Amino acid sequence: MSIESTYKTLKNRSEGLYKEKGSKFIGIVQACYSEEEAKSLMKTWGKEHSQAGHLCYAYRFGVDKKVFRANDDGEPSNSAGPPILGQISAFDLSNVLIGVVRYYGGTNLGVGGLIGAYRSAAKEAVINGQIVELEVFEWVKVSFEYIDMVKVMNILKRHQLKMIDTIFEVSCELTTNLKLDFAESIQKELKGNETVKIESKGIH
Repeated sequence: MSIESTYKTLKNRSEGLYKEKGSKFIGIVQACYSEEEAKSLMKTWGKEHSQAGHLCYAYRFGVDKKVFRANDDGEPSNSAGPPILGQISAFDLSNVLIGVVRYYGGTNLGVGGLIGAYRSAAKEAVINGQIVELEVFEWVKVSFEYIDMVKVMNILKRHQLKMIDTIFEVSCELTTNLKLDFAESIQKELKGNETVKIESKGIH
């Protein structure tokens, strides 16, 4: 299965509002890249809405979109988290977290009403934001001997590649990111130098 060379996420945090029978549902959406980051964002949102009865959420990570989770936070099973996750799928987003805060208005909405409310609040948050399409990169560690320094640097310069974690001694190494569409051809070009070794550090 080939990996898409781009994915969609949100440029900045955005919010959406949906009201139903006195209850207020506030959707919040933001780019997010890990479960740890999601926990931190949820903690922040919880403090911002400390009087709310529920903070339900869903996220999806990775260029292959295989890491995801939905949470009902005490609402009836599958009435909140899955509808939020459904909007992530509907907009084909990844590396994103959507939370929906509920302020109870005194009238029970029933499971059907909750599903519609959480879905609508999540949808409004996405619509009010700016969806961006980002390129996918493969991060690689390039190791080589000093004798190949000029050749390696010329390849990096020609392809306008950035370098991090550089070590330039008798044995050298650096980390760079390659656009997925060109990763294979650039690695082949680098490996044309006798001492070059390449280790993949992941695709994201």
